[in-house]
Amino acid sequence: MTYVISASCIDVKDRACVDECPVDCIYEGARMLYIQPDECVDCGACEPVCPVEAIFFEDDVPEETARFTRLNAEFFDDLGSPGGAANSNFADRDHPEIAAMPAQNGAHA
Repeated sequence: MTYVISASCIDVKDRACVDECPVDCIYEGARMLYIQPDECVDCGACEPVCPVEAIFFEDDVPEETARFTRLNAEFFDDLGSPGGAANSNFADRDHPEIAAMPAQNGAHA
């Protein structure tokens, strides 16, 4: 099991979850943050600090955003398990479905 970042994070990227994550498994994409499912230890530290309530335990992802479980995992298909976000820079990429979405929350992507 893992935690999942959902649609509310698109074009927000508050990063409070990044600061709280004890294993550094939350990576920044161009438009949203992603949790590397193989690195996540299911501690839940990220969930309560998210100001837009975008983070859910995998079994609790709302049905309307269920695809984000897949999108978070697929973001790492080509990247694998980088071993920590602090030493990685993926801010120039997103999952193709996220990249194709219109700007959210008044942001300009």
